[in-house]
Amino acid sequence: MDTEEKPKKRVSRAKKVDTEEKPKKRVSRAKKVDAEEKPKKRVSRAKKKEEEVKPERSKKKPKPTMAPSINIGTAGHVDEGKSTLIKLLTNKFPDEHSEELKRGITIRLGYADCDILKCPVCPDPECWTIYDECQNCGKTTVPERRVSFVDAPGHEILMNVMLSGAAIMDGVMLLISATNAVPQPQTREHLAALTALGVEKIVIVQNKIDLVTQEAAMQNYNEIKEFIKGTIAENAPIVPISSLHGANLDILLSALQHFLPDPKRELDAPPTMMVARSFDINRPGTKPSKLKGGVFGGSVLTGTLKVGDDIVILPGLKKKEGKKIKYIPVQTKVQSINMGEFGSVKEATPGGLLGVQTTIDPSMARSDSLSGSILTSPDALKPVVSEVTIELTLFDNVVGMVNTSGQTGKEVKPIAKNEALLLTVGTATAVGTVIEVKKNWARLTINPQIAIIPETKIAISRRFDKRWRLIGYAIITEYTEIPITIVK
Repeated sequence: MDTEEKPKKRVSRAKKVDTEEKPKKRVSRAKKVDAEEKPKKRVSRAKKKEEEVKPERSKKKPKPTMAPSINIGTAGHVDEGKSTLIKLLTNKFPDEHSEELKRGITIRLGYADCDILKCPVCPDPECWTIYDECQNCGKTTVPERRVSFVDAPGHEILMNVMLSGAAIMDGVMLLISATNAVPQPQTREHLAALTALGVEKIVIVQNKIDLVTQEAAMQNYNEIKEFIKGTIAENAPIVPISSLHGANLDILLSALQHFLPDPKRELDAPPTMMVARSFDINRPGTKPSKLKGGVFGGSVLTGTLKVGDDIVILPGLKKKEGKKIKYIPVQTKVQSINMGEFGSVKEATPGGLLGVQTTIDPSMARSDSLSGSILTSPDALKPVVSEVTIELTLFDNVVGMVNTSGQTGKEVKPIAKNEALLLTVGTATAVGTVIEVKKNWARLTINPQIAIIPETKIAISRRFDKRWRLIGYAIITEYTEIPITIVK
């Protein structure tokens, strides 16, 4: 009878109770509450607030229908929001290199494009936007103009990069933070650089207004007005914005449309391109049969550059002969032209930034080794010079240098014979040694030799405490041209 009543397998009371009462998988109360109450993905308050304030771009972003027609640069002191503003306008952060991301500053010139669109219903300035749909009435917007932005570094040790970038800028957004006193050292220096290089189309952007009170913003505005009095920016509009939250974006776009129009272009002239960057785009290990030629980044100044064109690189490839450096002009062919998001095109006209792939050995274009060059037609070569005569205009004070009280210091002294000066000619830089000087006139030898566009203004810098500081500008009146032999 015992055998009939007992189950086949004995189970202890504790184990029996445990099996009946407890769930198959134990979950702690804290974890259970967490799973019920918390969202699947945690979002910080700051990020959540930013997403609520900042409008979202339309998911369906149409492919650009027009090529860029103007290059607009950024200028201003370091960390005043230049790259963040480019990110707002283009949805692309221009600082892409690892060192830039690590240090949090712009080091090389950054490029990005965007369409400025217009609502057919809303009045000016509410009609201007960067979105596919009007943020006010929901109507579909129409592209009015495509713009290329050149993001220049604001740090004082990178002033030469800014000067090179200014050579391809048709207009500038000068950023001034509402949180800082006006002017900051590089704000003053950048405005002087724009004066030196003849960039007079300026829109002043008073950034970071979301971080100050209304009274502080007005005080900052008055400081800006006082700073620009008597300069090329005296009549420039001042637009208060928040590049982080997109506040007053429509007003900024309206200012760009009205105050930075497309400049007149010489479309019938021979093609000339100023090179700001050069690259080797091949990945390590690429087979020789699949190698792509060196790529040049910059902007066409005159004429029309087409795929298949023969072009000459001036002053050419660097070659050392003992202690001297010699350049060899090289003829190459345009293999392809790329305009960022606009993609591959068959030809490029002045306005906008582009990448030109050529048949040149890619190793020769690596790491900006050919930046500062001029690409031109074999039938319309630009002069390569070893000596220049200039008409000089010096500033009253050394730009960018301040004394302990925050005021500009160091009066600019006249240039002297045998003095070494840094010349920024277009996107190229070279050291010039003064061999003859009068009051506003000087003759200099150039090392290394450079290619020039004679009518271009040049910036003059002098060395102070191991750094080059801008002291004035000049116009080349005469030059000694070097006979060149083109290598095909």
